[in-house]
Amino acid sequence: MAPPHNEIDPNICTSNAGKFGGVNAPCNAFARYMFSGLLEVRPFGRGPFRRFMLFGEPTFLFGRNVPQTLYTWSFDPIGIEHSWGAAIYLGKGFEARVTQHFLFDRLGSRDRNLGQADLGPNGPWGRYNAIGIRKYFGTRRW
Repeated sequence: MAPPHNEIDPNICTSNAGKFGGVNAPCNAFARYMFSGLLEVRPFGRGPFRRFMLFGEPTFLFGRNVPQTLYTWSFDPIGIEHSWGAAIYLGKGFEARVTQHFLFDRLGSRDRNLGQADLGPNGPWGRYNAIGIRKYFGTRRW
């Protein structure tokens, strides 16, 4: 949850959206609430593939705010960004990951053009792939 004057900006609307309608601006997709989670599935329990993992990570955004113009506690749905990937544990706390991030799916009344301040259909973070190495600290029991 973000407090007033510190809203989450998913980059759907320009930062000066308040100039295009003030408190009634049609582009009011600045979030107050963000829910996310991580689902890990390890399909193999034994053998050399026991270190393999599949994962999914959805992120939901809710709210109705316009920076420096309108601050509400509204729970209007804005959208969902989802990603999925695969990983393999390399040993000594290291894990190699391949992740696919999809375009942002707008929900409800935000699933259309939101006026002059709308940044377009490409989504807040765009579609991209990432390849990385993650380091875990602590004890991992494989």
